[in-house]
Amino acid sequence: MNLALAVNPWAVLAAAVLTFVIGGIWYSALFERPWRGLIGVSEAQFAASSPLRIFGLSFVAALIMSLNLALFLSAPNVDVVFGATAGLLAGAGWIAAAMATTYLFERRPMRLWLIDASYHVVALTAMGALLGAWR
Repeated sequence: MNLALAVNPWAVLAAAVLTFVIGGIWYSALFERPWRGLIGVSEAQFAASSPLRIFGLSFVAALIMSLNLALFLSAPNVDVVFGATAGLLAGAGWIAAAMATTYLFERRPMRLWLIDASYHVVALTAMGALLGAWR
């Protein structure tokens, strides 16, 4: 199977953008106050950072995640349900579990892990659903 033909580049791009939409809602409307309180970054540190660098590199990472998931979903009989399930399993089984290990050793608050890891689980589930539906 030619993987380049099995992956829809527009779906990969849309899924990467979708993670930004979910992240915008997650880290502003839903969990901004507790998240900011838990990460220990001051307003001055936020103001001194480069949004272009942060968002640009984050988008590159989102594209990599989206392409990787699309390659996993390149089988012919994949649909929206299978895609969402694969995204959920990747988010919970790989990302959230790996983050838990890191957060435990770094002595970071588990409440912060819940906010961050659940974002990735939700984002990857949505990403998988989109990739499974838009073939």
